Amino acid sequence: GEAAARARIVHGMPDVLDTQRTRYAGRKVLVVGAGHSAAGNLLALATLAEQEPATRLAWAVRGTDMRRLFGGGENDGLPARGALGTRLRALVEQGRLELHRGFGIRELVPGAEGLRVLAVDSSKVPIDGVDEIIASTGSRPDLGIGRELRLRLDPWLESTDALAPLIDPNEHSCGTVRPHGHRELAHPEPGFYAIGAKSYGRAPNFLMATGYEQARSVVAALAGDLRAADEVRLELPQTGVCSVDLASPEPGGEASACCDGPAKADASACCVLDEVKKAEGEAGCGCGPKKAAPAAAAVSACCR
Repeated sequence: GEAAARARIVHGMPDVLDTQRTRYAGRKVLVVGAGHSAAGNLLALATLAEQEPATRLAWAVRGTDMRRLFGGGENDGLPARGALGTRLRALVEQGRLELHRGFGIRELVPGAEGLRVLAVDSSKVPIDGVDEIIASTGSRPDLGIGRELRLRLDPWLESTDALAPLIDPNEHSCGTVRPHGHRELAHPEPGFYAIGAKSYGRAPNFLMATGYEQARSVVAALAGDLRAADEVRLELPQTGVCSVDLASPEPGGEASACCDGPAKADASACCVLDEVKKAEGEAGCGCGPKKAAPAAAAVSACCR
């Protein structure tokens, strides 16, 4: 049903608060995706909903572990991204948007009350009454500029083949990508390098700091200073969205460290948030073995 509904679907980050305001105000909008563009869209739509109360938000993600997007809050090594995740988590916990986890979209069915969105997993409750869809499901590099050059690209990520295993998002967060430079970025075409976000192809874990180091190394190589080009001059954050344990399955298959990472001092706490809540006299964050709220309330919490 995607082709039939294409007039209702926008890709990327539309200007929902200005030029596209009338399209989304007072509508039910479904944002699809679990990246930072999806987060930006949801936060902008939440602002629109404050100004236009009839606006309703829904969010569909294929995964179930939200740690990478929610980040580490105040403990995040990237404070701005941590703040983004904190604001988004608040929207979920306050019930200001519908969160549908594990929701791979199978079909869009048009109806009198809008689109009905069906999941691949038939046990998932459909998302009804959708007026508009914003697809924030990743990007791919435009490689047209190098079409006539001799390139060696990874067939999946579309980065250089030497860089691909270092940035594979199934194995790495931005904090576990080891520093790299001209050797990993080189192609068979002499003197040709792609640096920055384009160098990562489809991988979403690029950081500007990594790009700066790429540029330094490549420029040194082009200048003939291989010693400087091969040096490592980069330290990456290893907390929050770049946590070194986000790329691996969680112990027991559950989100035992989902709320800002593992506890720092209280052995009975399942995570940082749980530790903070207990220190404040509350039962906990609600996501560990000892839930602070009954199961019905935990649906809008951060982990279940």
